[in-house]
Amino acid sequence: MAMKFEKTGEGTYMLDVCGYVCPHPQIYCKKSLEKISEGEVVEMIFDNPSSAETIVQMCDSQGHEIIEKKQEGGKFIFKIKKG
Repeated sequence: MAMKFEKTGEGTYMLDVCGYVCPHPQIYCKKSLEKISEGEVVEMIFDNPSSAETIVQMCDSQGHEIIEKKQEGGKFIFKIKKG
């Protein structure tokens, strides 16, 4: 299993960290947000429920906005706008 980060469109990216447990999803999320410009969006896909809370806390503390949260099966999908 490998972390996947790719550009999906103009100002949009996808980060897939399914299979990883804390703290890896949060670390990959933070690194992905550091690579993109303010106002761009990362769609993060993960399957570790305990990561959701730490990702929300990290976004709050760093000024990023979670613009969408959904759950499909065992996967969580957060759309995070870089602040």
